[in-house]
Amino acid sequence: MPSGEAITVRAPVLWRAGEPMVMEDLVVAPPGPGEVRIRMAASGVCHSCLHVVDGSHGGIPFPVVLGDEGAGVVEAVGDGCRRHQVGDPVIVSWAPSCGQCRFCALGRPALCVNGAPVGFLADGTTRFSVAGRPVHHFGPASYAPLAVVAESAAISITARMPLDRAALIGCSVATGVGAVVNTANAGLGSSVAVFGCGGVGLNAIQGAVLAGAHPIVAVDVRRSRTDLAVALGATAAVDAAAADAPGQLQGLAPGGFDVTVVAAGSGPAFESAWAATGRGGICVLVGKPPDGTRIDFDPQTLLAGERRMSGSVYGSVRPEADFPKLVDLYLAGRLRLDELITRRYRLDEADQAFTDLARGEVARGLIVFPS
Repeated sequence: MPSGEAITVRAPVLWRAGEPMVMEDLVVAPPGPGEVRIRMAASGVCHSCLHVVDGSHGGIPFPVVLGDEGAGVVEAVGDGCRRHQVGDPVIVSWAPSCGQCRFCALGRPALCVNGAPVGFLADGTTRFSVAGRPVHHFGPASYAPLAVVAESAAISITARMPLDRAALIGCSVATGVGAVVNTANAGLGSSVAVFGCGGVGLNAIQGAVLAGAHPIVAVDVRRSRTDLAVALGATAAVDAAAADAPGQLQGLAPGGFDVTVVAAGSGPAFESAWAATGRGGICVLVGKPPDGTRIDFDPQTLLAGERRMSGSVYGSVRPEADFPKLVDLYLAGRLRLDELITRRYRLDEADQAFTDLARGEVARGLIVFPS
């Protein structure tokens, strides 16, 4: 059990899907064995949390504190912690790993089979409460000014890295870059098309740039998103709503693309991406379609040309190894994060941040905590 004193902070709590969050006096228990408490500096605003808010992401217990992308500084460590000390700057991972199961041993920690139950920490309890009622964690619950996570979910980084920019690495950057570099294993000269250029899709574009891919095509219904994708390194843009979009894609990569990435949670986007995947190519699904979505395809398209379909969980990253590399790439000017941040919000503006995200008005919103 956790030992030490609890701390009360103001934080947004979602009591029910479809309702505004409520700023509450959230009691944060001290970290238990193998856990750390982090004072958050910033948290990204992502579609996974939006899907909890609008009810399209089922199976989430309420009440809950949202947030699965953030960075901060370790404030307290539980018994048995060996990786971290108070004062360490860290990026929060939403996928803590046990380090012992078959997938962890194979270097695939995002597939760890010993993860915590949804809404809880590994011991099946929470570290949050309001007026004595337990409040659940959505992943690391990075919208709380103080977050308690498993030690393996706090990844140490250099103090030279600005924590507001580092926050984005915790989900959208790792997921998008990793989908191209790790899951698809794109290489020099690979042709890549990214369907959906929100936060994750824009980082898939950056992953293609880092891999040395060409051409790199951004596909979206919003001109503002494809314009930003081009600014980040895409070599061409296609309006997904255009009647001749399939023809444009065919013209850009005759015979189909080596890599297609579906970063939009949309069945039609997946179908379009699969149709654009060439011989020997791979179609990587990153964006989660709505629950119950079904997609029909001709199995012959798998056999003909050895095309492949793959899901990508967290960009197939190894947070302990990959997050510091992404930090180094940013500090070297090769990974661009500043351009992704469209708007900054106070914590009590979290509902507005979701509204802007749902309207497609931001590439990435960022909740910034007082220093």
